[in-house]
Amino acid sequence: MSLQAELDQTALDEIEKKYDTSLNTRDNGHLLTRFIYWATVAFALYHLWTAGFGTPVDYIHMGVHLAGLFLFVFIGFPLLKSKANLAYNPTRFLKPGNVPLYDWVFMILAVAAALFLWVSWRGFSGLGLEVPSQMLRQGNPTNIDVILGTILILAVLEIARRTIGAVLPIIILVFILYALLGPYIPGQILQHPGVDWHQFVNNMYFPFEGIFGVTLWVVSTVVFHFVLFGVVAQRMGLGQFFVDNAMIAAGRYTGGPAKVSVVSSAFFGTISGSSIANTVSTGSLTIPNMKKMGYPGHFAGGVEAAASAGGQITPPIMGAASFLMAEYLEVPYTTIVIAAIIPALMHYIGVMSIVHFTAKRLGLKTYTKDELPILIRVWKEGWHTVIPLIALLVVLFSGYSPNMAAFIGLSLCITVGFSSLRKPLTLILPLALLAFVFWKASALSGEGFSPVMAGVLSACIIVGMIHKGERQNFTSLFDSLHVGVQYALAVGAASAAVGIVVGVINTTGVGFRLGFMVTGGAAEMAETLYAVLGWIPVDSFTQSSIQQFLSLVLIAIACILMGAGLPTTALYIMLVSVAQPALTQLGVPPLATHMFVLYYGVISEITPPVCASAYAAAGIAGANPFRTGISAFTLGLGKLMVPMVFVYAPTMLIVLPEYFTLGSFLQVTITCALGIFAIATAVSGYFLAPLSSFWRLLMGIGGLLLVAPGLSSDLTSLVVMAPVLIEQWLRRDSTQPLRIPGH
Repeated sequence: MSLQAELDQTALDEIEKKYDTSLNTRDNGHLLTRFIYWATVAFALYHLWTAGFGTPVDYIHMGVHLAGLFLFVFIGFPLLKSKANLAYNPTRFLKPGNVPLYDWVFMILAVAAALFLWVSWRGFSGLGLEVPSQMLRQGNPTNIDVILGTILILAVLEIARRTIGAVLPIIILVFILYALLGPYIPGQILQHPGVDWHQFVNNMYFPFEGIFGVTLWVVSTVVFHFVLFGVVAQRMGLGQFFVDNAMIAAGRYTGGPAKVSVVSSAFFGTISGSSIANTVSTGSLTIPNMKKMGYPGHFAGGVEAAASAGGQITPPIMGAASFLMAEYLEVPYTTIVIAAIIPALMHYIGVMSIVHFTAKRLGLKTYTKDELPILIRVWKEGWHTVIPLIALLVVLFSGYSPNMAAFIGLSLCITVGFSSLRKPLTLILPLALLAFVFWKASALSGEGFSPVMAGVLSACIIVGMIHKGERQNFTSLFDSLHVGVQYALAVGAASAAVGIVVGVINTTGVGFRLGFMVTGGAAEMAETLYAVLGWIPVDSFTQSSIQQFLSLVLIAIACILMGAGLPTTALYIMLVSVAQPALTQLGVPPLATHMFVLYYGVISEITPPVCASAYAAAGIAGANPFRTGISAFTLGLGKLMVPMVFVYAPTMLIVLPEYFTLGSFLQVTITCALGIFAIATAVSGYFLAPLSSFWRLLMGIGGLLLVAPGLSSDLTSLVVMAPVLIEQWLRRDSTQPLRIPGH
């Protein structure tokens, strides 16, 4: 049987809107609301079509994508968010559709600026303008280019502010001022010749730098499609299938409801890169059940938030930053997926272990057999929902592009979840998909599907058409596409705006300058520390080792602090520009550097005081938001330590042959997992029996030594933890911690 949500869908929608600003839009009245609804559906279908049949050239496709963002954001998001501005007031003058005239004007100008490159690429003559081709204007923009480029820069900053807040636009403004005022910057390291406004607009407006750069390209060709896939797959039943299987897998064990939360969020994370969507979707089921079983509300919310924050690091469909990582490193996306497997597993081991030992300490009950779903029934009713995910993975890991994988996955979602033999008209789509597969397998399509791939996909389509499971109506499909576009607005706005940062970095070289400052500052601190610790005969206390560690710590702190209110994608792009040159000087592989920044960027989502996922979970749990954030951060300690491990021991990432051997991989991975396990006992205050404060300290130190790669630290950890392990074994049936004299 399926679990039923304790909160009704309206209440959940309100919670999600409160903490996910991309869903909190103004009421535009009936006519304009319907127009925007169908415009978002058309926008989604355009991207679906281009993923399968070919994407237009970059300046056209990115222009269309950006124009859509401008339309939806300026119509849906008010200049200042307030209840009055979000509510519909038909009595107000000069506000057609509840949208002020200045928003209409700004939207029209921004759309014109986004599409102008398409119109003028080969030259433009009309409206009193004579514009040469873009090739002749590159480096020497015309006046109309400067005007429209200025409008575009202001517009992307504004849509970023309206969707995700003022933090990112302020940071970008600092970068803009740095580019313009380079000669006046104090200090030789940061000073540069500077650029005038015409040249700045040239770099930001024209492809392939700035706004129309790699960031917007990846989001518009890959990320957007996977966001849609996650929403549609959930609506067609895959989300509930994951939750039911999590109940079966974990519900019968100690701390059942919390473990179900962790497992279901891990499953859901495979199809969703949105932490808030993950929190609300699975948390609506798991958080009330955790509270019923005796978990404190803040802990129940923290469990869900910490587990859901793993969505952006859980293969195969990670957050937007992972697709950008593949583009920056010029490696197949499957390389990123494989590299992320073990680090993501470590995160969930940490969360699961703390949940387990906390449940043991509190003496919480588990689900009874009658409360658990029946395995045969769950698979009988929901097996078909896995078909799109399987097909997506098969295409992705067979070497095809991510957007082709997303096209197949999305199309099969429609086939499996919405098309039925009982409704013959709905079979047009799966039959068209079948024809597409045959076309891709034929010589007519050029580089297409192999016969084996075509056979596998054809079987998936046919089974998807004839299965006897429940179907959703097409209204639900259109709703899914609409919500998917809303989810993608904030990511799209952030990617367009942060393209300015990328352009400034490329123009001024500030990334290398900041990287040099990081390594320089770390070197000065390392010199001081080495004078104190240099006598210790351990490799870890050499001056170069201390400098590397301090550089990592400084970058990690920057990620966490700057992550307060910034989307992970924007944070990743900015900080990797600093981390890459800084850590490359210290011999860290590029992949490890990028993964390091991504992980600490994701950690910022569960780090108070700004942690939207934890606050959304607190809204469901009815708990204190800050305490929920603290609980979520504590539960995510595994994710906090793992990046340090794969920087020092890149063998954990598997895909770097110069570092990987089976022996080193097993040694690093197993000891890291055991170390996280030990730290979980210290955090929860329980192992085989309750732990006193002193024993918790020893377990924490021993766990850190186990996490640190190296045989010497592993052996030292055994010495540190041996007294605790002996004491716990002797008291394994006790319920009171052993008191140590003087503690």
